[in-house]
Amino acid sequence: MSKKDKLIYFNGRGRAEVIRLVYAAAGVEYEDKRVQGEEWSKLKDRLRKQKQYDWKDSNLALFGSDTEKQVKKESAQSEPAWKGAGQQVGLQIWRIVTYKEEDGDQLLYDVHFWIGKYSTQDEYGTAAYKTVELDTLLDDVPVQHREVMNHESDLFQSYFKTVTYLRGGADTGFRHVTPEEYVPRLFHLRGEKFKVKVRQIKKDQSKLDDTDVYILDAGETIYQWNGPGCNIGEKTEAVKYIGKLKDERPGKAIKTVVIDQDASGQEKDEFMRLLDAGDDDDDDDESQEQEAADKEKELFRLSDAGGKMEFSSQKKGTVSMGDFDSKDVFIFDTKKALFVWIGDGASPAERKNAMTYAHQYLQKTDHPLLPVSCLKEKRSQECKAFVSAMAA
Repeated sequence: MSKKDKLIYFNGRGRAEVIRLVYAAAGVEYEDKRVQGEEWSKLKDRLRKQKQYDWKDSNLALFGSDTEKQVKKESAQSEPAWKGAGQQVGLQIWRIVTYKEEDGDQLLYDVHFWIGKYSTQDEYGTAAYKTVELDTLLDDVPVQHREVMNHESDLFQSYFKTVTYLRGGADTGFRHVTPEEYVPRLFHLRGEKFKVKVRQIKKDQSKLDDTDVYILDAGETIYQWNGPGCNIGEKTEAVKYIGKLKDERPGKAIKTVVIDQDASGQEKDEFMRLLDAGDDDDDDDESQEQEAADKEKELFRLSDAGGKMEFSSQKKGTVSMGDFDSKDVFIFDTKKALFVWIGDGASPAERKNAMTYAHQYLQKTDHPLLPVSCLKEKRSQECKAFVSAMAA
């Protein structure tokens, strides 16, 4: 007797729904194991602390089969979150940018999924899957984008005046996020005039960089610490962010203290004391810059024209549209972003494996966290980042 697959998940609405649908559509028998509330206390101690996101953990090989595509379409039509998706121009809550082609009536879309530093493999897989599901619902019109924390594309950042990274996570059956209740938090502000990022970091004096601005939120008192080398954009954003924090506490008298690095006195002493007060177990590392050592652009072809799937290098250096072929899939690495280009005449197998091969390629490079955009040939000239990469 062949061994059955065993599906284990928390017994809550929506858990493992997509996996169960795939099993059902494929006619595969499996053992359904749902974790009940009374079992949770025995299991929770086995869970490990959240680890930082590892691009190499994720598995995209599942996507692309005809059965899976049909399941996605049916699932998307019954997904409440997609109700009204893509019906009007604007920015929708799950970050779908919709707009009309010039002199045309068809709505066009950019769909982004974002991966946090501590996201789990399951969360990554679900985000990627839901992105493909929405793409299917919108008849393959969208350009899909994968964004990774600290490595977001210019397009993604352009949607927001400020990008803020907070600790926490989803309040699920497996991980509970405790309310902050004014536990002191340290925020790091870094960037230029129109692109300042706000990131919650470990409370530690050693984290202070004299070229940036920091905010220490202690509840009833909010401190702004200015390094001597900070710029006007960072200072301006700090004032705005403090205002936002104060607005979240209506009816409370919130004191604001601005401290320059070379200042002295009781307020600075209190600021430093709060930085070193209590345990803060975040192994925070802001140095995740992963620039490619080799800056030359590279173009790769994915083709099964020879009877088997082959991934081969096509060109290095300057790349133009004449280097692409409608019959195949191409992966274009600019070393600042990665584009998966799907030709109109690409085979079903090439389309299915496009993102998987892009994923496997990035795993082996020194820049695995690049923004990834998957676009069809007919829309490639509408993607400004792709066109700019050609011209650069």
